Parts: sequence; structure tokens; C-alpha cells
Amino acid sequence: MKKSLLFTLILLAFIGFAKAQIQTPEQFLGYKPGDRFTPHHRMLDYFEHVAAQNPNVKLIQYGETNEKRPLIIAILSSAENMANLEQIRTDNLKRAGLMEGTPSTAIPINWMSFNVHGNESVGMEAAISAFHTLADPSNSKSQEWLKNQVIIMDPAINPDGRDRYAMWYNQKMNTTLQPDLQSMEHNEPWPGGRANHYLFDLNRDWAWQVQVESQQRLKIYQQWMPQLHLDFHEQGINNPFYMAPAAEPLHEQLTVWQHEFQDIFGKNTAKYFDEMGRFYFTKERFDLLYPSYGDTYPMYNGAIGMTIEQGGGGQAGRGGFNAVGDTVTLSYRIEGHYTAAMSAAEVTSQNADKLLEEYAKFYKENASNPKGKYKSFVIKGDSNPAQVAKLLELLDKNGIRYGTAGNKSGLKGYEYQSGKAASFATSNQDIVISAYQPKSVLAQVFFEPNPQLNDSITYDITSWALPYAYNLKAYALESRLDPASSYEKPAFTENVAGKTPVAYIARWNGTRDAAFLASLLNQGIRVKYPEFPFKTEGKSFPAGTLLITKGGNEYVADFDKKVTEAANKFGITLETTQTGYMEEGKDFGSPNIRIIQAPRVALVGGDGTSSLNYGEIWHFFETDLNYPLSNLEMENLGRYDLSKYDVLILPSTRGGSLSKAAQEKVIAWVKAGGKLIAIDGALNFFANQEGFALKTYDTEEEKKEAEKAAEALAKMERLAPYQEGERLAIAGGAAGAIYEVEMDETHPLGYGTEGKFFTLKNNSSKFAYLTNGVNAGKILSNDSYRTGYIGYKIKSKMGESMAIGSERQGRGHMVYFVDNPIFRGFWESGKLVLSNAIFMVGQ
Repeated sequence: MKKSLLFTLILLAFIGFAKAQIQTPEQFLGYKPGDRFTPHHRMLDYFEHVAAQNPNVKLIQYGETNEKRPLIIAILSSAENMANLEQIRTDNLKRAGLMEGTPSTAIPINWMSFNVHGNESVGMEAAISAFHTLADPSNSKSQEWLKNQVIIMDPAINPDGRDRYAMWYNQKMNTTLQPDLQSMEHNEPWPGGRANHYLFDLNRDWAWQVQVESQQRLKIYQQWMPQLHLDFHEQGINNPFYMAPAAEPLHEQLTVWQHEFQDIFGKNTAKYFDEMGRFYFTKERFDLLYPSYGDTYPMYNGAIGMTIEQGGGGQAGRGGFNAVGDTVTLSYRIEGHYTAAMSAAEVTSQNADKLLEEYAKFYKENASNPKGKYKSFVIKGDSNPAQVAKLLELLDKNGIRYGTAGNKSGLKGYEYQSGKAASFATSNQDIVISAYQPKSVLAQVFFEPNPQLNDSITYDITSWALPYAYNLKAYALESRLDPASSYEKPAFTENVAGKTPVAYIARWNGTRDAAFLASLLNQGIRVKYPEFPFKTEGKSFPAGTLLITKGGNEYVADFDKKVTEAANKFGITLETTQTGYMEEGKDFGSPNIRIIQAPRVALVGGDGTSSLNYGEIWHFFETDLNYPLSNLEMENLGRYDLSKYDVLILPSTRGGSLSKAAQEKVIAWVKAGGKLIAIDGALNFFANQEGFALKTYDTEEEKKEAEKAAEALAKMERLAPYQEGERLAIAGGAAGAIYEVEMDETHPLGYGTEGKFFTLKNNSSKFAYLTNGVNAGKILSNDSYRTGYIGYKIKSKMGESMAIGSERQGRGHMVYFVDNPIFRGFWESGKLVLSNAIFMVGQ
């Protein structure tokens, strides 16, 4: 009894000490929340201050950004839960079947993520205020909530983008509040602070984990697997506040409880907003379909994922006028997110047992009785090995299990490559991903051939099936097919430098091969490729195979060592030949054996270009290829000395245009021997222009017929109800429609593709076959369509069109990609085709 009393007195004394020591954000930072934007490092200082004073707060640095800013989470709970934290964590994994054993605790995990978009800048400010309330021992409400939940707070998912915005704004803002949206502080320069260092949208990268922030965050996320995930955002200044429930389309895999809890949260939050007289909306705009959002990815992992959107965004700054003349201040926006965070903590506490029960049910039921149409997915062993390796890396990152299919015959399934049902057999070289596993839902979503779209108005792409993204031979089965055995990745035997062969030979299959080539070129090693297939010493090789010959590399010190070490670094198995005399094909001294001159590459960015597409290419060069890249501003293109470059890449444009001087200089540079790679919207700079083969229509008659049909359709649409306006608008666009593209393997753009590529169409562009050029990638007919939304106005017109092409201009080359080949960095097979354009075309 005395011992218990003593413990109570010590605890009370500690609480009193903590009350006295924890400063408010205003006391610590020196200004009221909302008076200015807090730099990321000062937020870290405050979190460390609170954690130092309160043992019920634990900070974990889980990584760092490209610009070396720390990435942290803060864990908060009661003293009892914090003492038992590791048990709570592992029990949660046991509950999901991701770890063996029976849970002994019953504490749900509530994860809150802020500032995934850097210029949705209220996020981190609201996180600071919410963190103080939850960590404050004197706040009886928050301390009561923490008795039956663990809260994990990530205060800034995207510190690089956030500081880009905050530092810019703090430099430009007026001391006296200036809400005039024309004022400089309300208009960010390109590229804005939304994206990360490489200008990727991190809220589209949860599943694909292309970016270092996502890779590190998802690694620790997988260690906790929360029951609830809130993703805090901002929207336009004229929209008040959005909160769950989400809008249609809602993926069919979502459970009744996931819908129900969103409604519970929405009503609870609405109660507080109603008391404050704040406006809000639900069930509009923000859907739950695309799997790589901060709400859908947790949903497909059994949690309740919710997007929260405060009105304001980067334009609002410290305060700006909305359309009705009200000043939307930073402090007002903080209040909105703060209230939603507190509401989430409250409803989690109130529904703790139900959250855990339904979470366990989600995993148990889906692992034993998968809900989707397709129960198993087979990757054929004769698929491109480089792309298979990349796919398995992604599955490993997401905790999706797979195994060897074994020898089975008489199977039927959907064949991705043909888009039709087909019979097939499996072998020990094939890989099977069964939906009968803990990550059942995520596996089904990743591989579903045709996501069910119950509303065509959606916020993002509508198809993403991985066999298309990786260009793999694969099948989806409606029946159960379990792995026959665990899959062992092919053992890599390191190449050993020995007697110098006439040539080292490396097959050209994927990004790792392009990275190997880049490494050799960076070291000054001469590399060649054959324009025709060949056979030597009994082994056959296709066109585009890399040849690293002894001849021409005599000047390279430690030649064999450098080649083999580079190959080992990238997992490339080198083959060799001791003769240049071919059994079939061209001898190594033939003019048809091309030298790959190391290209000097420049990428155009700045106002008028798509920062996202620019970032994808920039990231590809720096992290996939590790190859030098110059970055040029489009507005200065007419003033640059372009003779310094061999390759110029124009990413997709956003309403930008080339000045007359720039266009003339670029065309003259191409004709003098340069190579210009134009992607997506950038094709419009050259389409239907005199002197270029790129045309929208084959003939004038075809153009007139199309214009006549469009005019007739427009007349009909005039009579449509006003409310149908948005649907009519999207009927002329595409949102992730996948088309089969026939690739010409005899042309450098087709090397390594095995004659097929799948393009992801997010635009309405359609171009006629080039008449004076090479149609290296063709959409042969309307039957080439596989899946994803494309409007009825353009769907029937996509057949017989050029998807990837090249034409000569003087001594140079134009390369056209109608669609973005490396969309969001996860469209892996497109990286090979883009590498072909960079390194192979025009050599």
C-alpha cells in the first residue's frame, strides 16, 4: 500500500515537472502559430524539446531526404503503452498474419501524415500544434485518448518541397498582411514547392516507392501497419474544407467497415466544424481507386485511409482573399487541420476495439477468401529477366509474397499481352503470386487487369496493372494456384577478369543494362552495338546487344577489370567471344556495328514545361543511370550554345511555347547533327509544322471528316443538361488507358522490347503514321486497347496511329514519344525505350 502511494506521488511530481517544462509552440518558436511559416529545422527543434521533457513521446529518425533533411516520426501514447510499445507493434503484425503468434495487447495505431505536398504548407504548422496538445500532460482529453491508442505523427513527409515553399514565401511576404492574390507572395515561381527534390508527387508514390522519401517511410510503415491513416492536404483557396467520406469511384475491395468508419469520422468532425460555423464538404472529388495515394494505399493494407483537405494551399500564404472576399488566414487553416487531427484521435479512442476487430477480420477473410475476380497471377519464366527482377523488388518492398509455380498444365486465365482468355501451363521457372496471403488485397489491386470503374470522373489514372508496366508475359487466373515452392532468385556468378576476349557481350534487356552502359561510357570505354542479330560460338544475340571489344579499347588501363567490375555492380552476366568472325550476322568489323558515342545530354525545364515529367527524367538520369545531365531553362533556349550538346530532351509542356528564336536555333541544331527527344505535349511544337513529318491526320480528307464529326458532336452536346458538362469534358480525354504498341525490333527504338510495349495514355493525342520517318512503335488498331479510362470521343480513333517514332532532319534526328514512357518512374519498361532514344538512335 505504501509502495503504491509512493509511486503515485512520484508520478504526480513528474507530471507537475512536465507541465512546467513543456513550452507551447509560441513560447518556443517566438511567434504565434499562423504568424509565419516555420522552417523544417525549427519544427525538429520543437519536437526534440517536447520529447526531452516527456517520456511518453518517442522520436525516430527513419531516413533523410535528397537534400539531407531528417525524416522523423513522433510516437505518443500513455506511460503504460509506451512501456509496452514493442509488444503493441509486433501484436499488430500478428493480427495481420504478417508475423506468427497471438496478440496479447489491444491497442490500435493511429498514423497521421502531414505535408506530403510541400506548398500545402499548413500541414506542418498544424502538426506542431496537434503534437503539443497530444503531448501535453495537463490536457485531460488528449491523455484520455492516448490510454487506448498509439499515435504516430509524421510532421513533414516532404521537407525539401516544404522548405522550398516556406523559405521562398518568408522572403517575399509583406510584414503587413497582404491578401491580394496578385501580390508576389501569392504566386510561386516554377516548379513550386508541391513536389520533392526530384519534383515527384510523393502522394502518388506510396505503392511504387520510386523516391527515397517513400522508400524509407514505407519501410517503417510496414513495421507498424496502422489501423488508421490520415493524410493532411490543402486544396484551392475557394474550397472550404474536405473530409471523409470519400467520393466515387470507390474500389470494390474496400470493406463495409472502411466505409462506415469514414462516416463516423466525418460526422464527428462535422460536429466541431458546425459549432465553429466552418464550411466543409464530403463525398466529392477525392475518390479511392488509384493504389498509390496516402489514403488508398493504407486502405488496401487494411487500415482506414482518409484524405483531409483544407482550403488555401500555397496561394493563400499567410492570408489571401477567396472568391467571396473572405480572408483565408494561415491560423484559420491550422485550426481546420488541428480539429480534424483531434477528431481522429477521439474517434479512434471511442472505436478502438472495433478498429482492431475489423482490421484482423480484413486480413483473415481476404487471405482465406479473396474478394476479387482473379485469385492468382503467373509471371512466365521466359519474360524479360531484367524486368522480372525489377518487379520482384517492388513486391518485396510491399511485403507481397510469391513463389515458384511448378509444373502444372490445363490452366486457363486472362493473358495480359493479348488481352484475351487463353490456356497455358506453368513450369518451375514461372512465378506465382497467390491472393491467398496476408497482402491479398494489395496483390490483387496491383495485378488486376481491368479495375472496376463505377464512375468515370476520377482524380487520377484508372489502370496500372504491373505486367503492363514491366512488359511481362503473364496470366491472371480466376482459380486458386498456390506456389509449389519458395522462389529463389537466380544466383549471380560474378564475372572474373581473365584473358581479354575479342569482345565482351551483354544483352540489352532493361534499366540495369542501360546503367551498365552509362557506367562504361563514364569511364571512357568504347561500346558498340550490332544493327542485326548475330551468332557466335553457338550462341545467338539480337540487334542492340552491347559489344565491348578489345579493339578500340587498347588505351583503357585495366580494361578487363573495369568492364567486369561494372558488370558485377549491376548484376550483368557477361558473355564473351574469341573471334570477330560471325557464324551468322555481321562481323564485328562491319559498318553495321555501330559505336555508341557518349552523348552530351541536356534536359529542358522551367516555365511552360511539366515539372513532373522534367523531374521523372532528371531522376532517371541521376539515380537509374548515374549519367551526366545539363539542365536548361526553356525561356533561355534561344540564347544557349546548343553545340555543347548531342541530345536535347523536351519534356511534356504545360501551356508553354518556344520563342521563334529558340525554335529556329533548335531546328538548326538538329539539322547540324543534334538529336531532339520530344515527349507528350512537347510534340505539339512540331506537329503539323512545315518541314516535319509529324501530322495529326494522314490526309486533308481525313482532317475534314474529323472536323465534320466533331462539329456534329458539339451541336448535340449543346443540348445536354448543364450538370453533364464535366462528363462531356472528360469524354475527350484519357486517364491511364493502356494500349499495346507494336515495336519495330529492327530499329534502335525497339531494341530489347521483343517487339512489344504497352503505353500508358494520359492525353488525347493521336498522330498519323509518319510518312517520311520510322514508325518504331505503332498502335495497330482499336483492338490494341487493353484497359483504363479513355473517353468515347477519342477511343475509336486511336487505332492506326504512331506512338513512338523518329525522323531525320538534316544530319540529325527527331524522336517522338506521344505518351510519357516513364510515367511517375514506375512504368519500368518505358525506361528501356527511353534509353534506346538517348544512347542508340542516330549513332
